[in-house]
This record gives sequence, C-alpha cells and structure tokens, in this order.
Amino acid sequence: MLVAALAEWIMNRGRIPVKEYEQLATRFNPVKFDADAWVKLAKDAGMKYIVITSKHHDGFALFKSSVSTYNVVDATPFKRDVIAELAAACKRQGMRLGFYYSQSQDWHEPNGAGNNWDFGPDSLKRYDDYLRGKAEPQVRELLTRYGPVALIWFDTPRNMTGDRASRFSQLVRTLQPNTLIDGRLGESGDYVSTGDNVIPSEARTEAWEVPATLNHTWGYRSDDHDWKSVGDVVFKLVDIVSKGGNYLLNVGPMANGEMPQPAVDVLRHAGEWLKVNGDAVYGAGPTPFGEELGEPSARGTKDLRGQPLVLAHTEFRYTTKPGKLFITFFAQPRVPFTLPTMQNAVKRAYRLADGAPMEIREADGTRQLVFTGQPLDPMATVVVLELDGDKVRR
Repeated sequence: MLVAALAEWIMNRGRIPVKEYEQLATRFNPVKFDADAWVKLAKDAGMKYIVITSKHHDGFALFKSSVSTYNVVDATPFKRDVIAELAAACKRQGMRLGFYYSQSQDWHEPNGAGNNWDFGPDSLKRYDDYLRGKAEPQVRELLTRYGPVALIWFDTPRNMTGDRASRFSQLVRTLQPNTLIDGRLGESGDYVSTGDNVIPSEARTEAWEVPATLNHTWGYRSDDHDWKSVGDVVFKLVDIVSKGGNYLLNVGPMANGEMPQPAVDVLRHAGEWLKVNGDAVYGAGPTPFGEELGEPSARGTKDLRGQPLVLAHTEFRYTTKPGKLFITFFAQPRVPFTLPTMQNAVKRAYRLADGAPMEIREADGTRQLVFTGQPLDPMATVVVLELDGDKVRR
C-alpha cells in the first residue's frame, strides 16, 4: 500500500523509482496558471511577499535550467518558465519574490541526498558532485535571471558539513547581498525558522518565522479538505506577531495551475480583516507583557518535542508600535477589561477598524477598558491605546 502523509513526499514514502516518477513530468501541463492572478491573490490576502518552491526534494525545477533538463520547460508539455512569469508579475504589481530551494535532498540525482532506493546510502554518494554540478549552479541561475530576490529558503540540511553551507551563502552574498537566507541551510542564516507549523509559546528576541500549511500538506493533495478557518489564520498571524515572529503561510496549487478555491476564500477573507486592522500587524512589535500568552502546565507535562507544555490563552494578544499598544480580542472580553499594569498614561483609546472611542476608568487601583454596547468584530476586534512615551514602561 502506498502511504504518503505529505503529498510532496510521495516519491520518498512510496519509494517510487526515478524512471517511473519522472514520467509524471510528461503529463504536467498547468494550462490555467496565471502569474498575475497568483500575485493578486497574495495582495488581496494582505501578504507582503511570495516564496515559491523553485525545486523541491524530487529534483524537478519550475524554471528553465541549463544544468538539468528535469525542469518545467524541457520536460513538460507546458514549456513555460513558471518562475520567470511569476517574477514578471511580481515586478508589475510591486510584490517581493523569494525562492524555496532544496539544496540537500534531491531524489532524482544519483549523488543527491535522500534517495536510497535507487542509488544506495548517502554515505556512499559523491555528494559534492551533486552540489557543484546541479544545486549551486541552479541557485546561481535563480539569483541572476529573475531580478531582485527577497530571500532564499533552503531546507533539510543533510550532509551540509565542512564548507558546503558557506559555499551557498557566499553565492548569495556575492550575487545579491540584500537577499535574506533562512535558517535551514546548514549554518546560521538571517533569521530562524521554527519547526513546520510550530508556534513558540513565548516571545522571542531573535528574528524568526513559522513556516505553516493552510491544510495538512505543502503540495496539493486532493483528499486533504481540512482547511484552517479564517479565524484560525487571523489568530495565528496575530499570535505570531505578538511573539516577535513572521507567518510564512503555504498554499499548494492544483495541477492545472489554479489555487484551490477553499484556500482562495480563506486568504481573501483574512485579507479583508487586515485591510482595516493591519496596523496592529504590519511592522508591529511583540508584547511587552507575556502573561496573556499562557501558563505552564501545573503537572510539568512536556510536549512531543520534550519542551515544557504551556497551556495557551487565546482570548487576546498585545502588539506594539511607538506610542501605541494594540489589544486584539478574539473572544468577548471580560467586562470591564482590566488593563495590564504600566506606568504610561493613556492619552486615547479607540477601536482600530472605525476609530470609535473607548472609555477607560480607574477602579480599585487599576485601569479598566469599558465596552458599552459597541458591536465586536466576530473575527477579532482591535483596540488601540495611545500612550505617553514610545515604549510601554512597566
């Protein structure tokens, strides 16, 4: 029986021979691919940049490559460079573009990591022949043919020992010094990536992101209908920002080149919320408090990764900008809502979506935010506190 928990790992999980798997390329013809539509969807969703998988572990490239004919132009009836069309659409619409590139695993190549059913154990492979003959030249192609690159998202750093990782980073720094490098190359990058779909329980000080799926798979899978709700996406976005991070949310397009309609609906509705509440997200800093995020399990339980289990609170989150504290409520708040202790005076309080003023009262030595019948957004309601001073003083 063929088992593939993740659609994009089907070749590996099914141990499908290269000669059999590569025949799929002869049927790949995404005739409904429209780069401008993809970019417009990203903009409608409130996204600020796009990262596309240029080559995943199966070794197939979505761009014309001079070093391997196993690519969308040379090996398929489609014969169009998807990366080139997307880069042009991003330039037209003012969207930054980055590339995912699997530098280590390449199941199509005899010397790439990962394919032990066709080519034997990795320990016996001439790994540097693969790196120098395919991976490094293809990264050079990505950095020299498609304009400014926002970031390169490397992955699964198997065998990236010695100078192997630094060869890639030097390539990036030399050809496009403004391009960011993620944390999965095999040496420290410009920011840290958590595990897939793993959101930390506390705020972190370094630059970091959560790579996450909209359902359960990264590539398209026809029987995976468990899409995250709009409310879940909005909560995760604000939760991550309140902890100082970035949300890299994935969508797997269908074989015809279109995005799945459920994903389109979720993203556009999330974008509608961001149009009026984005000031609490874009460029916002983390919570100055932290108690609202959750509390350790009283039993000292650990999660699947061996970390202390934290019982998350999900009622509200704080984000910040100079002179402002944003409170995003995801549930009907306790009335009145007691503000956290801080030395700053509150000059004004209002709802972000429409500017409606909010009342603050002093009671029992605390400041309380009063909700007096104003309707709440069923998705999430943001209240802005304008403070004296740029930072919250505790």
